[in-house]
Amino acid sequence: MNQFIIYIQDNGNLAIMSPAPECLEKYSIKEIADKDVPSGKHYKIIDENYFPEDRTFMDAWEVDESELTDGVGAESDKFPEIR
Repeated sequence: MNQFIIYIQDNGNLAIMSPAPECLEKYSIKEIADKDVPSGKHYKIIDENYFPEDRTFMDAWEVDESELTDGVGAESDKFPEIR
């Protein structure tokens, strides 16, 4: 099942990240989220069935920040072994 990372951008829009399969072969989705979500932003890792089937109004999707409970973007944009 595909997993995605969501967080709220500074402009209030919902960001949806889909990690590349090649990256997921080497790193966990949590490691990717910690690296790629902007520093200090709370995020949630979700399965594809989290999204409504009708994606017509995808740009209007919202999430309550209290649901973003899986982690917070790190200060570094590098994976741990590269720091």
